[in-house]
Amino acid sequence: MKCAIGIHRIYSSKNLMEVDGSDIEEQLQETIAPEACPHGYAPELYEYFKEMFAADELKEFIEANEQQRPVTIRVNTLKTRRKLLAQQLSQRGATLQPIGDWSKVGLTVTESSVPVGATPEYLAGHYMVQSAASMLPVMALAPQPGEIVVDMAAAPGGKTTHIGQLMENRGVIYANDFKAERCRSLTANIHRLGLTNAVVTCMDGRKLQGVLPMADRVLLDAPCSGSGIIARDPSVKVKRGRKEFLECAILQKELLTAAIDLVDANSKTGGYIVYSTCSVSIEENEMVLDAILKKRNVKVVPLDESLNFGVPAYTKFRQHRFHPSIAMARRYYPHVHNMDGFFVCKLKKVSNEKPVRIRKDRSAEKSVTWGKEQLADEGLTESVVEFAEVTETRKPTKPTKPAKKGAKKVRTTKTIKKNSK
Repeated sequence: MKCAIGIHRIYSSKNLMEVDGSDIEEQLQETIAPEACPHGYAPELYEYFKEMFAADELKEFIEANEQQRPVTIRVNTLKTRRKLLAQQLSQRGATLQPIGDWSKVGLTVTESSVPVGATPEYLAGHYMVQSAASMLPVMALAPQPGEIVVDMAAAPGGKTTHIGQLMENRGVIYANDFKAERCRSLTANIHRLGLTNAVVTCMDGRKLQGVLPMADRVLLDAPCSGSGIIARDPSVKVKRGRKEFLECAILQKELLTAAIDLVDANSKTGGYIVYSTCSVSIEENEMVLDAILKKRNVKVVPLDESLNFGVPAYTKFRQHRFHPSIAMARRYYPHVHNMDGFFVCKLKKVSNEKPVRIRKDRSAEKSVTWGKEQLADEGLTESVVEFAEVTETRKPTKPTKPAKKGAKKVRTTKTIKKNSK
């Protein structure tokens, strides 16, 4: 629907004859209602948000996206304490306050006479300049000292270094990123904040299985459309729409499937996956999870109580209906929580076995291979699937003697060969 749709007056041919062309143009401009797409939003994206929010909340959401989020920092407890750091930065002309009851290491910088990213404390690795919302996924992951943890999309290192300080530099963190140039900033922040248990890899996250060992926990802060960070990137208003949401969802489902396959369901302390995005679109969040719940042996589990201030995820949107457990995931909005729009969900891996979904085929002595088009969920775009070659064979019968009345029926066996791609 375009913004121009919104004319409330209907002119008859008689009325049109009574006014000249200039009057018609002026009246049409008045009735088109320029506020239909405020602040330069593309019509499609604005209509999408109208379906998500009620009228009053939509206005608040749009207005909040025009305001810059507060500058926040995360204290590195491997090198200092929050109270001590606050005192040091206050002496340099910064005014700080706790980020909220939900975080013990976050500080909000209300004002500062010096650049927050250039103080001696920053260069010494005492803190990381990091958005409040990006601290949430690591808190949901809750990594433990001594575990094996994978950060699949790690650059520039805010979440990786947060994981490291919660692990107290014990255990191993595999910090991966697809782009080599981004790995430079990742490596620099790991050294600056004093992590000694991190290994940086530069690979396609979908191909990590078989290269890295089975992990206790995996964090996937997935690449997304960025519809939750419009305040930081106003170009999202005109560059993003339903098409881009669906395109991102394809990669996100592939990455999340790979993340689940990296986790050991038999881990004594872990077996968890956290999926997060900085997007508010349903296609990139609830739809991705609903598809994954059908393809892997995982279940949604509640977040820590300190993170429950978020809004429960959708279980229905337009014609879509999602698994009820997805309501345990949380959404964080600029107009509600004064932070970037974010989505966080925690999954528990139940079994290392991969369920193979095949269609029923009664024909015997026939080999059939199904691909993405046949196994993709209705209404969603193609996603990564397990390809299965199903062959049905009949055991040979003895033709010398006719089957007697009451004889047992011929048994049909199925052989399933997995060829994971």
